[in-house]
Amino acid sequence: MTGWEPHAVATAELVDPAPVAALAALFDNGLPAPRPGDDLPPLWHWVALPRWPVSSGLGPDGHPARGTFLPPVDLPRRMFAGGEVSVHRTPKIGETVTRRSIVDSVTEKSGRSGKLVIVVVRTVLSGVDGSPLVEERQDLIYREAGATTSEAAPVEPAVLAGAPFLRTEDGWDFATDPTLLMRFSAATANAHRIHYDWPYATRVEGYPGLVVHGPLMSLALAEVLRLDSPGARVTRLAHRNLAPLFCGQPAHLRTEPRPGGATLTLVGDAGPRTSLEADYHEEGTPHA
Repeated sequence: MTGWEPHAVATAELVDPAPVAALAALFDNGLPAPRPGDDLPPLWHWVALPRWPVSSGLGPDGHPARGTFLPPVDLPRRMFAGGEVSVHRTPKIGETVTRRSIVDSVTEKSGRSGKLVIVVVRTVLSGVDGSPLVEERQDLIYREAGATTSEAAPVEPAVLAGAPFLRTEDGWDFATDPTLLMRFSAATANAHRIHYDWPYATRVEGYPGLVVHGPLMSLALAEVLRLDSPGARVTRLAHRNLAPLFCGQPAHLRTEPRPGGATLTLVGDAGPRTSLEADYHEEGTPHA
């Protein structure tokens, strides 16, 4: 990484109503679509503040080419590993905010699956008066490609799933299909090819199928708070992606209430895929 140095990027941006409406249509869960002037739901700033890089600025995986804002890591697999979000004041749809991001650290390690690099990005959203609205840490992991052998069981859904949320006796089922992944990629300006390019995902990066976005899994868990606790005012969310979920695989969203919040987990056939620790209070109740 000789010659690369972290640098802050600060921009004034609109909390865009259009991708917010797109995500509400994608979730199709019966809740009213957030409108301009409403509070932005938890984690929806990932959708409301999209960044579209120019086409010539994309790398071979569809993400922005490395070596500018992000370090020039030479490992092919990029994974959204988790992070933490603190909410000082919820941004409102349609307001202008300042986003300032910087790479906080780059750590090289060797794990059971080989070499990996952990990149930590910190972002602060501020109001026009400079007051902090949201502070966020995102953890990105780069690792070597998996083996691309014919022995891996392919995962390829044959039918559309319909509305992704289905209430059950002990939580919610969450269904995915290629159309859902494509629409989420578009709403979040995410051109990462593992989410829509089957040959690239399976033959280049070695996955058995299309990969469900890490942010989509975390957002699905955060959406359960809106579905089951409509009066919750979220102050902190810590999310962690534990393992990939592949398009079309069954998933279940579970909630375990605790004092001052809840622990939510997205569980697949092979165990937990994503976890979310949420701190919140119900509107009208005192809080620290």
